[in-house]
Amino acid sequence: MSGIIGKKVGMTSLFSDEGKSMACTVIQAGPCVVTQVKTVDSDGYEAIQLAFDPAKEKNTSMAEKGHTKKAGAGAMRKLVEFRHFEEAPAYGTTVDVSLFTVGDFVDAVGTSKGKGFQGVVKRHGFSGVGGQTHGQHNRQRHPGSVGACSFPARVFKGLRMAGRTGNRRVKVQNLRVLRVMPEQNLIVVSGSVPGAINSYITLEK
Repeated sequence: MSGIIGKKVGMTSLFSDEGKSMACTVIQAGPCVVTQVKTVDSDGYEAIQLAFDPAKEKNTSMAEKGHTKKAGAGAMRKLVEFRHFEEAPAYGTTVDVSLFTVGDFVDAVGTSKGKGFQGVVKRHGFSGVGGQTHGQHNRQRHPGSVGACSFPARVFKGLRMAGRTGNRRVKVQNLRVLRVMPEQNLIVVSGSVPGAINSYITLEK
């Protein structure tokens, strides 16, 4: 599938033809340089590797600088592979937002915001244990019972408990492309995408 690497700029709203306000996300997508073309003969599978976001050479390893320099690009921060790229671009060429048109549906992949260690109310939407009467003065946000008695005498795997929330790979599917601005390398999609502002987003067509 075709795709591009970008950065989340922020959220705004647009009005549809019917006058309805739509929440949307602005993404700076590309330009990305094709730094490697993988084939079945050389690598065992077909893929296109794109590089995005120029970096300082002092913060880049010699191997990374040499890899991108072969493609005619400087040091880059983010490299992503895309399999089954439609109309695969040539090695060393540039991929930009012109890959998308208004009305296309894309999938956005990113890392969600990390919220640290959270309890069951915030993490899973639990309502807590009862009210404040009947002696339950300190159980409002607790999980309650977590297992049975002598059988099965254990807690099943996957039980929803407190733990680290967010900071994981998330894919949001079927976001409609509302605007494409090639001059500014911007693309506007409907809805929200995972991650904080300036975090990396991968758009898959």
